[in-house]
Amino acid sequence: MVAPSLKLQDLIEEIRGAKTQAQEREVIQKECAHIRASFRDGDPVHRHRQLAKLLYVHMLGYPAHFGQMECLKLIASSRFTDKRVGYLGAMLLLDERHDAHLLITNSIKNDLSQGIQPVQGLALCTLSTMGSAEMCRDLAPEVEKLLLQPSPYVRKKAILTAVHMIRKVPELSSVFLPPCVHLLHERHHGKAVGLPILCFSSVDRRIENRMGTPAHRRRVAHTHRHTRNRLSCPWPPPFTSPTLTPGILLGTITLITELCERSPAALRHFRKVVPQLVQILRTLVTTGYSTEHSISGVSDPFLQVQILRLLRILGRNHEESSETMNDLLAQVATNTDTSRNAGNAVLFETVLTIMDIRSAAGLRVLAVNILGRFLLNSDRNIRYVALTSLLRLVQSDHSAVQRHRPTVVDCLQETDASLSRRALELSLALVNSSNVRAMMQELQAFLESCPPDLRADCASGILLAAERFAPTKRWHIDTILHVLTTAGTHVRDDAVANLTQLIGGAQELHAYSVRRLYNALAEDISQQPLVQVAAWCIGEYGDLLLEGNCEEIEPLQVDEEEVLALLEKVLQSHMSLPATRGYALTALMKLSTRLQGDNKSCLDVELQQRAVEYDTLFRKYDHMRAAILEKMPLVERDGPQADEEAKESKAAAQLSEAAPAPTEPQASQLLDLLDLLDGASGDAQHPPPLDPSPGVALVYLLDLPCAPPPPAPIPDLKVFEREGVQLNLSFIRPPENPALLLITATATNSSEDDVTDFICQAAVPKSLQLQLQAPSGNTVPARGGLPITQLFRILNPNKAPLRLKLRLTYNHFHQSVQEIFEVNNLPVESWQ
Repeated sequence: MVAPSLKLQDLIEEIRGAKTQAQEREVIQKECAHIRASFRDGDPVHRHRQLAKLLYVHMLGYPAHFGQMECLKLIASSRFTDKRVGYLGAMLLLDERHDAHLLITNSIKNDLSQGIQPVQGLALCTLSTMGSAEMCRDLAPEVEKLLLQPSPYVRKKAILTAVHMIRKVPELSSVFLPPCVHLLHERHHGKAVGLPILCFSSVDRRIENRMGTPAHRRRVAHTHRHTRNRLSCPWPPPFTSPTLTPGILLGTITLITELCERSPAALRHFRKVVPQLVQILRTLVTTGYSTEHSISGVSDPFLQVQILRLLRILGRNHEESSETMNDLLAQVATNTDTSRNAGNAVLFETVLTIMDIRSAAGLRVLAVNILGRFLLNSDRNIRYVALTSLLRLVQSDHSAVQRHRPTVVDCLQETDASLSRRALELSLALVNSSNVRAMMQELQAFLESCPPDLRADCASGILLAAERFAPTKRWHIDTILHVLTTAGTHVRDDAVANLTQLIGGAQELHAYSVRRLYNALAEDISQQPLVQVAAWCIGEYGDLLLEGNCEEIEPLQVDEEEVLALLEKVLQSHMSLPATRGYALTALMKLSTRLQGDNKSCLDVELQQRAVEYDTLFRKYDHMRAAILEKMPLVERDGPQADEEAKESKAAAQLSEAAPAPTEPQASQLLDLLDLLDGASGDAQHPPPLDPSPGVALVYLLDLPCAPPPPAPIPDLKVFEREGVQLNLSFIRPPENPALLLITATATNSSEDDVTDFICQAAVPKSLQLQLQAPSGNTVPARGGLPITQLFRILNPNKAPLRLKLRLTYNHFHQSVQEIFEVNNLPVESWQ
């Protein structure tokens, strides 16, 4: 005997009573078999009950695709009971990916034309939920007619359906533009109306009676005429509960907003109704407390917010419209109650509108002051939106935002990571030449106690601000040294090069810098960027370290053995990176010409080649060591001071061009040096004429083969983009190791929401070796904030075709996203 089919309520109870997942699957499999059998038998009476059970199974996550065609049959039925379940199934089981959704277009069109309000409501809800572009184009005329229906119930749903159609097919803007002007005169915000509770059978019978003959429908309409005038619900159920329905005016404002965002013609058209919108909003603000439409004492805040958003669009880059709404915005900003969250929402939208339109200067100052008050609010969400908004305003209203700088700095100590990150970004944006000393003290104090995930951003921001607004070179050097001492490995890669460039260009501070760096190195050798700069500076200016004639700091007595012992300690430390050992080894080599003691060597495998070359200079070419190991000349680089330095270098170049170039003496001296290197006799043949350029001369000086030209750059590749999140790959193949490929993955975010918990994982074929470096962070700030970078090291000795498989996981717009994809279009230059 086959077990009978369960009722929906019994099925729910049995599923909830299952103690294990296996029992739940068994119950669902048995019931799905009964549902399939019922569908095959074509039972028209209980089809809607079977589909209702299938929809519950679908909501639990089990497959229910075999019920799609049954939805079409129920929608085509003449019974309201069938239509209700059929439309619900269509909204849950059908979407644009299934071609079956196009089959209900004709049924929706017929139901929209019948004039029965409950059926029209079902059809409109379904169309606004899963209507594709093709369906929207076919059904736009029917929806346009329903926009002007006398029933508020149908009009509200038609307006929301029109919003969906505009989003799907923007060219339908011309269809819905004329009705919107008429709908703006609607005063129906919302009303306490009766909605059915539990007694579906009585309602279904009453509606099915309406779906009988036209005469019968007219008699029923006449019977309930007064009820329909009193209630926006089209049928009077036996038991009702008061609730607030969305208003027609609110839907109309939303529809106009969509039209203006997608159609320039609509934008120009609705700028004429700005005075009418201003009057509607002024009425809402001045009418006071209304029990029917208020929330926490604020009159219809949803409608106020939507009108403010529409005014923001209409007033953007339009002087006349902005001037019309200036007085109203000032009124809303001063009269809105901020003791409740609803008032804060209206006030925040007012601030955004003031920021986007061409508002008066005093009004913009008022908006900044409102955001400053938001920073003192106890709600973290309000403080977050205030910091984000002030960050947008800092470029256009810098002086107004500067007044709230102490409050912004206090927000750096927030325990919430998102708040402290936004406060850090705003604090860095507020730094200028007048407050750089005070702001750097605050930021350096924050750097010492900030969370590890913010330390890299804070260090980078301090270095950039110091480079841009440094009052003196000494202050600049002290600031960078403090960052290197505090942040350690969290500083940017170019911090070492920037500091060496700065110290090399400040000749009067050489003694001061080398002593400061020596003291810092003696205290701590774990901070690798600091150790590298200190080793470079000691190698260049070690003689000044021993003189002890620096008047700017306390006298320091240092002998040669202490300096050499400290550098030897760096070479032997397990914390030293290969690059750090290279700096220390070069410093020892240079000190051999500046000090009297002997230097020591390093046995590190990666530094053997350099050590052998230095040893050769000692043994074979000792007479040339002093000339080769002279102090490094100042290296030119791009930066904030590049313009001033370029002018000076251009003037010097003009003077050098005017003077004659002594090519022959230089060439003869170079030939003499080459004779010494080759060890040839005086009557040896001279080498061919040399290129007088410094680079070629240095090559011949060391008797090394000419270096090949640098390889052509490999073009970058965009491999992922979704909702503003983008992942780009850049490639570098080191000339000294062609089998090695360095891929830098850069994740950016141009959306309005932060990307958090970002993780990028990669895999390559077995013939290749992959090493993933740690990323620079796991949060990509919104609106083009600091990107996340991660380095991939791929070893491809056989030059096999490169394929890369990536998996991205992150949280965006409060949703967890996981994307797995393969990259097969990598540039050929990256592996050949």
